[in-house]
Amino acid sequence: MLLQRPSAAAFCAPGAHGRKRPLRSGSRKPRQLTRRSAFSNRLSADPRLAATVIYCAPRLQGPPVPQSTLFSIGYEKAAPDAFLAALRRAGVATLIDVRDLPLSRRAGFSKRQLAAAMDAAGIAYVHLRGLGTPPEGREANRRRDWSRFWRIVEEKLATVEAELDLQRAAEIAAAGPACLLCYEADWHICHRRRVGELLSERRGLRVCHLVVGPVAPT
Repeated sequence: MLLQRPSAAAFCAPGAHGRKRPLRSGSRKPRQLTRRSAFSNRLSADPRLAATVIYCAPRLQGPPVPQSTLFSIGYEKAAPDAFLAALRRAGVATLIDVRDLPLSRRAGFSKRQLAAAMDAAGIAYVHLRGLGTPPEGREANRRRDWSRFWRIVEEKLATVEAELDLQRAAEIAAAGPACLLCYEADWHICHRRRVGELLSERRGLRVCHLVVGPVAPT
């Protein structure tokens, strides 16, 4: 299964006094994800975007009623302080780790360290392994084999284990601002995108993707 990327017109970033302002509009048609998106390249090349960028996806279905917001974030190339600042700016109350294996070579992003940092910041931490991508899916992602990657993601999210954790994630998001966590900075090619879409379809959640600027060169 190949997912498609939304129009660039939907991107926005925090403006003065916390309001959002459009970055730029465009009329490019959605394209299939066969390589890393131009958005992530623009993020690392444009110093104006070395802060939190937000994309709020439209709900896929459901009545036009007020709904809870579910954020998502990736820690790839993000400094820990910038990562935490992004969560605070979004008002996140609970960080939902959707990695299959919550370990990282990046200091501060393995489960134990991350949970401790969130606790110190007053943010709850929950690990829902049932929503993680299995090893063969992660390998397909590294190889940029998108057809295989998204097929594995769909198969995993159709399991009983995933269904139970989807319900739990929905309950957490309904109780207060929550954020899905995985590795990739570019949410277009991360399985958390599909997790968010399923929660939007089933529970009417408004999904917003946070992108943190890269670590400053030393």
